[in-house]
Amino acid sequence: MSTNATPPNTIDKLVIESEVRRLLSVYAHNLDYGKVDANAELLAAARFNVAGTIVEGRDSIAEFLRTNLQYHVDDTPRTWHSVSNVLIDIESTTAARSICYFTVHQELPGLPLQPIVTGRYIDAFELHNGAWRFASREIEPRLFGDLSKHVPAPAETMAACVR
Repeated sequence: MSTNATPPNTIDKLVIESEVRRLLSVYAHNLDYGKVDANAELLAAARFNVAGTIVEGRDSIAEFLRTNLQYHVDDTPRTWHSVSNVLIDIESTTAARSICYFTVHQELPGLPLQPIVTGRYIDAFELHNGAWRFASREIEPRLFGDLSKHVPAPAETMAACVR
């Protein structure tokens, strides 16, 4: 914690944890429903790092999400993201960090429901103009299944990128 930062009281901590959990959930819901622009807005002020590829700015993040995920006939990636094991560290009344696990399931004709990737989200959050937002998001994929209908590159290429 910075020496100039205000230490949060118990109520502040509960509010901050609630806001951080909400941001984590909104991101996952937006992904699963193909809401690219909503996630680009959510991450507009963040440094977005996906397995070593860094993207910044609303428009660049929207373009990255459009070109690096496959969208299907219903304009969604046909995925279901689960976020678990959430650890939140509150640094001050204006800064927090979290780390959590994610599991992505996918189902399509010819691809039965199955987990396709797991990993961690490593995030920093900041209070800006009275609202909490992402300051950074790192996606660290760890275990891989069949990504052939999720990302444009073959699964082996994606797996090689993060090793």
